[in-house]
Amino acid sequence: MNSKVILVILDGLNYQVARDCMGYLNGLVEQDRAMLFQVQAELPSMSRPLYECILTGVRPIESGIVNNQIVRLSKHESIFSLAQQQGKVTAAAAYHWVSELYNRAPYVAVRDRFTHDETLNIQHGCFYHWDHYPDEALFLDAEYLRRTYQPDLLLIHPMNIDDQGHKFGLDSRQYRNCARGADIHLSNYIEAWLSDGYQVMVTSDHGMNNDLSHGGTLPEEREVPLFVIGDAFAQQKQSSSGAEAHLSVKQTEICGSVCHLMRLEHNKPYSSQLFASSPLTTLKGS
Repeated sequence: MNSKVILVILDGLNYQVARDCMGYLNGLVEQDRAMLFQVQAELPSMSRPLYECILTGVRPIESGIVNNQIVRLSKHESIFSLAQQQGKVTAAAAYHWVSELYNRAPYVAVRDRFTHDETLNIQHGCFYHWDHYPDEALFLDAEYLRRTYQPDLLLIHPMNIDDQGHKFGLDSRQYRNCARGADIHLSNYIEAWLSDGYQVMVTSDHGMNNDLSHGGTLPEEREVPLFVIGDAFAQQKQSSSGAEAHLSVKQTEICGSVCHLMRLEHNKPYSSQLFASSPLTTLKGS
């Protein structure tokens, strides 16, 4: 099994909108080339706390990153720090809050927007600080990083779906069409990623509501998708109505699952049901 991973976090993408609007990804599911899980976001259902949750496996209440205004480095091991410590190449095309969590805080655009430093947790980065930064440009940034540095771990984190949700709400054509656009972008890259030996995970931090916001406990704010694509995953036939009821993945298990795919030594919780074979990683303390 190859140990390279691309993790895509489509910011603000609600689960049902992913089911209804993302024809390419759901087509892979229909053809048993991918699996789709419904994941419940941790609380509060806000961006920076959930970046930390996805990338460290630590719930916001425990990490201390409990709102978007807390600007500091993470205090926990992340998939980036574990990969960097174990000799892997890391990269991210992502919103600048990711840089603040794992590289340097606060973000200084002239220093941090383009990052190439092997001593940092995210060694190669194209970071942005505009919510309307085009998803198309962000995917191009990511592909530049992938082709140039061949990272073992690449995070791709576009913001336009969330931006449209804050402007027009969950039940709007603008929000749904932006999700359709992200699906089209992914359709232009995923086959090349798979051919280059990557395992691909596509998820979201949180959903969206009709108040043009998120942060609370409503299902539309907490229910997010997780698509997994690649030969390391246990492909199981899924019904046309969506993910099978018995399949369950926690948001806190995404970090550990990426670590498992990368064969990193770690002590993070992960979801064994995702994988086609028995665990290959060594857990610390085992």
